[in-house]
Amino acid sequence: MIRWKRRLAIIAMIGVGSLHGHAEQPSESGLRELVLQDCGSCHGMTLKGGLGPALRPSDLENRSVEAVAAIIRSGVPETAMPPWKDLLSDGEIRWISEALKSGSLVNNDDSR
Repeated sequence: MIRWKRRLAIIAMIGVGSLHGHAEQPSESGLRELVLQDCGSCHGMTLKGGLGPALRPSDLENRSVEAVAAIIRSGVPETAMPPWKDLLSDGEIRWISEALKSGSLVNNDDSR
């Protein structure tokens, strides 16, 4: 129940259009917050790993943007990684995947 309340708060933060899968423009600040806070709760606040694997560019170099997006969209069965397809649009999932691959969500001070 708490997880769904948090997800509803995230939907409100990134835009109601995401609920219906047709947000015109993803809110970059909302998506950045989602990755660093919600994803960071499992993948580490600096994306260096935790319950879930690290999500830094060097950790994702063997995965394409499309592969990262597929994981975000569908989750990973029998793990704590949930599917986000009902909460994020394809454009938002693509933005997150590209941002993770490029390292634009990683603070340079966190590179160690």
